[in-house]
Amino acid sequence: MKALSVKSTARIQMIDITDSIQSLVREQGVRQGICIVFVPHTTAAVTINENADPDVVRDITAAMERTVPADGHYRHREGNSDAHIKTSLFGASETVIIEGGQLVLGTWQSVFFCEFDGPRTRQVLVKLVADP
Repeated sequence: MKALSVKSTARIQMIDITDSIQSLVREQGVRQGICIVFVPHTTAAVTINENADPDVVRDITAAMERTVPADGHYRHREGNSDAHIKTSLFGASETVIIEGGQLVLGTWQSVFFCEFDGPRTRQVLVKLVADP
């Protein structure tokens, strides 16, 4: 297992981590297998979505703000209940197939670290499992 450090600069932010993950695949020499990406935080997540048009990320973060607003009159005393809810909606992990030493993603797809309670420095755990 390898850990990636990801630093966010805003409270809500989607950061493309695809190249960092692909670098780990290359460094470890995995040709065929799977890559598990896990975020061990309760107010951050991971997702796969489009990276060709930056408006997609802007639309996703804006929709999350409308759907789960920061000022939603929550009971959690730390003031970040919205971040916990957003994280639950997105999820803590993604699995990506590796073929020919490359992550198998669609033409427009990227792996995004999703920050919902930033800015912070976080860890993303990556587990590569090579086919025998």
